[in-house]
Amino acid sequence: MKRTRNILAVAVFLLVVLVGVPWLIEATGRLDLYYTLTSVALLSIASAGVWVTFYIGRINIGQGAFALMGGYVSAILVVQYGVSFWLTLPLAGLFCAAASVLIGLPILRLRGVYFAMVTLVLTEVARLLALALPITNGAKGMVSIPLPGGISIFGLTILPDFATLANPRPAFYLVSVVLMVLCFAALYRLVHSRIGKLCQSLQQNEELASSIGVNIAYLRVIAYAISSFLGGLGGAMFVAISQSIYPSSFTVTDSVNFMLNCFLGGLGHVFGPMIGTFVLYFGWDFLFETGEFQLLIFSSVLIALMLFLPNGLLSLRLFGKKQG
Repeated sequence: MKRTRNILAVAVFLLVVLVGVPWLIEATGRLDLYYTLTSVALLSIASAGVWVTFYIGRINIGQGAFALMGGYVSAILVVQYGVSFWLTLPLAGLFCAAASVLIGLPILRLRGVYFAMVTLVLTEVARLLALALPITNGAKGMVSIPLPGGISIFGLTILPDFATLANPRPAFYLVSVVLMVLCFAALYRLVHSRIGKLCQSLQQNEELASSIGVNIAYLRVIAYAISSFLGGLGGAMFVAISQSIYPSSFTVTDSVNFMLNCFLGGLGHVFGPMIGTFVLYFGWDFLFETGEFQLLIFSSVLIALMLFLPNGLLSLRLFGKKQG
């Protein structure tokens, strides 16, 4: 019964985001919402990566570094080497995952605020590297990045050449939503797998987990690599949409927001980052009319939510049980 209910919920969600939302946007003429919702989808992917590190008991405030890194890897491969964007997408994620392994081996020994402070520095280090390295074009950034090309299999067009579309935003929206659904589906499967249960044991008591034979160092590195892969993936897609990237494209503020998305949605729920990103993004825009009081009201509401809903919005009984 529960399995049937979950399948039905997923089917309704897919129907809404892939059919209902585009229909409403076209009907109302609010084409600008394509970009807004695309941003929400991609930010939620990067936030999901932060959620993975929370799942092993680590506070990660450095996801902006890997989003920036993934964006530059994709841009450099597309502009300077002529590689298809669709191929650079997984390559950007894998590059970030490999980099995170090298970075994570020493820093994942740290815990609590010590690990958080080190990851916070990573975003600024990535920005400074982007400014200094010749291949990134320094402060000028990389602009006029070509739109993604088409994908064809045996003569059948899977994705059209985005440059031939009168308005590529609907296509970007659909691709981003599908990518988000695939990432969260994989994350849900991972959490409910044996490895997921072992990762959860690290969050509760690393010493106890180690005493019963769990390879905690291996699991920490794997989780951090998955986290960074998702950050690189989101960053690469953002570059394709904006057709440009600068050292300031992802900053410390973005890293903090990725973390807040997880807190707001709920650290005990796989889909918390998705809900948190949606509420945080639209909540900030909704308060724009308040002018100089925007930040004050926004911060007060966030503090109130964390006080009265410490386990996030998905802790409300309306949304069901944990880890779902």
